[in-house]
Amino acid sequence: MGGDIATGKWVDPRGGKVLFKNFARECLIGRDLRLTTRSKYEHLLDDHILPAFGDVPIRNLTPAMVRAWYTSLAKQYPSTAAGSYRLLASILRAAVDDEVLVRTPCRLRGAGRERSSERPIASVSELEAGIAACPEHFQLAPMLAAWCQLRRGEILGLQRQDIDLDVGTLTIRRSWCLQHNGSSVMGPPKTEAGIRTVSIPPNVLPMLQSHMKAVGRKPTAWLFPGENEKPVSPRSVDRVWDKARQMIGRPDLRFHDLRHTGLTLTAIAGATTAELMRRAGHASPAAAIRYQHATTDRDKALAQALGELAESANVIALRRTKDGRNRTTRADEQAG
Repeated sequence: MGGDIATGKWVDPRGGKVLFKNFARECLIGRDLRLTTRSKYEHLLDDHILPAFGDVPIRNLTPAMVRAWYTSLAKQYPSTAAGSYRLLASILRAAVDDEVLVRTPCRLRGAGRERSSERPIASVSELEAGIAACPEHFQLAPMLAAWCQLRRGEILGLQRQDIDLDVGTLTIRRSWCLQHNGSSVMGPPKTEAGIRTVSIPPNVLPMLQSHMKAVGRKPTAWLFPGENEKPVSPRSVDRVWDKARQMIGRPDLRFHDLRHTGLTLTAIAGATTAELMRRAGHASPAAAIRYQHATTDRDKALAQALGELAESANVIALRRTKDGRNRTTRADEQAG
């Protein structure tokens, strides 16, 4: 993206200064973004960044102003603050590239890093109970989230042509996502790595085969059809799962946590980081490594179990004979 202050672009006609809001909007327009990403950025910009900096000449922004804004926002909304800071920093880096600024005022180390709490994990029995608590025509959705590790949008974007029951695979090519304005939009998966073919576990195939009998015969028929020849609304899936998780006593278990559970189980099963990346559609190892903690936790649990086994074992007392050999006495044997 380029700009020319001399032409009046981004300039406040009242004072001849480049206002942050003008530059920021032009910056977003010039980016090649997925629709859902653009919707998210516009939400962060309109609701959290422009109210603080919109009418400020961009050259008047200071590190102290950015720090005060971020600190205030992070107290209430840590995750939103991190995302807003990343967007602000990227806009101001563009301003440096366009020579509108000499140096960016975004200098807070770690401010753009999200420190989200560990998400809950369901047991296999809880997965089974939650799936059974859903209406029959919706049961496949949580099944695919948990055992094929699909995102909600990827599940709703599946068509008949994406399912190969003979080979036992499904292919993710598109995603039906909810935007911040409440509307849904069809687009590509979250990343290029999201376009992938996933092997279907044997425990999923019977339900998938049964579900496919009710799917339209056209190759482009949706697995979860809604109105106007579009997939069902993502909110509908959330509402169904919200009721199911209450019924099984796991109100903390969101729909996305089913995918998290599935990837954790995959790590426990011995998947490498590369295998996790491929199955989950992750573009970088960092996203997949978070699930590797499962193998470490499992190893610690095994070590703890071994220690408890050693402590609870009956120890046979050994008596040393004159020849230096160890032996047990009859009384010891009887006591044992």
